[in-house]
Amino acid sequence: MTYRVVSIKIALTLGAFFLSLFANAQQLQSLIDEALANSPEIQKFELQYQRVSEKVNEVNTLPNTEFGAGYFVSEPETRTGAQRFKVSVKQMLPWFGSIASREQYVASLADANYEDIVIAKRKLMASVSQSYYNLYANQAKQAVLQEQIQLLESYETMALTSVEVGKASAVDVLRLQMRQNDLQQLKDILQQQFIAEQSNINNLLNREQEVPITVVDELYIPSEDFEVSAEDLKVHPELLKFEKLYQSVEQSNLLNQKERSPMIGFGLDYINVEKRPDMDFSDNGKDIFMPMVSLSIPIFNRKHASVSKQNALQQQELQFEQEARLNTLETLLDKVLTERASARISYGTQSKNLQQAKDAETILIKNYETGTIDFKDVLDIQELQLKFQMAQIEVVRSYYIQSSIINYLIQ
Repeated sequence: MTYRVVSIKIALTLGAFFLSLFANAQQLQSLIDEALANSPEIQKFELQYQRVSEKVNEVNTLPNTEFGAGYFVSEPETRTGAQRFKVSVKQMLPWFGSIASREQYVASLADANYEDIVIAKRKLMASVSQSYYNLYANQAKQAVLQEQIQLLESYETMALTSVEVGKASAVDVLRLQMRQNDLQQLKDILQQQFIAEQSNINNLLNREQEVPITVVDELYIPSEDFEVSAEDLKVHPELLKFEKLYQSVEQSNLLNQKERSPMIGFGLDYINVEKRPDMDFSDNGKDIFMPMVSLSIPIFNRKHASVSKQNALQQQELQFEQEARLNTLETLLDKVLTERASARISYGTQSKNLQQAKDAETILIKNYETGTIDFKDVLDIQELQLKFQMAQIEVVRSYYIQSSIINYLIQ
């Protein structure tokens, strides 16, 4: 109950964060919803859960009823007549509570399997989100390159005018044209990468690879980060699965104790008796009915002691696995929090650098009016500006990808 309350609080906190985060990106949520609905992997885990749950009906049964029949080849003679054939029926019953223990054991296994569904959904949501941010970064870079290409075209026009009046050389024009060629090449490569990433996200949605994906035009790093605590990891489904597996071993041990108990059997034998023709008395040819009770006791069976020992060892193994996985998740959380903080710092630095590069560009353009422009300096500033813009896009992409990982860890 405590874990459920904590999970609800975390979900509400993250929901508010991502609601503001994706105010202009409802497309991402629709993609996630479609992926969750169509994913064959999640459907596989759901079927596994249903299959294990169905085993409750399988174990809620009694042992097979035994029927027997025999014919006396050599008919034994009794006082009331000769015995001709025998029919018997027998039903063994497990000890009190054994069937309930089986049901509880299978139900505990189903609970552990359910966590696989939760884990798969979280991983799918993270994968779709990260692919979406990759598409955004690719599209943003293409837009920057197109902007820079158009800027170079205007510089080329200025350079051609300067050549006509003898204030620039044809080499300056060629430099500008070569730079445009380089940027166009980068843009073409990004277009191919966009197609590949689009195919990837469509595969995650289990649909045709050519379906176009639209992403937001611009993403910003929010002014504040939501608080994250390592304590939130304790309700992670990867850790809850170990707890439920531990509980299933406990149920297995209880079932093992029940199976060490005797089994009780009830039965009935019927023997057909033929009348004696040479005698006349009240019980002549009277058939025999014999109710029976049997007891099955595992006296010489070391199986149950071995199972108990195995269960104890398995519980220790699960505890160590859970501790190891918790350490891994804590390390991953520390790493993504550090990278998210680094992204915020880098974003501020790149913003300052970009503004300074634009100021330098403004100064150079003003110099053009006095006829002292150096197109080599223009190319250098333009290259720096492009570098800072690309870096800023990468920083934003990194920030949101780290946020998606955090969402996976503490959702």
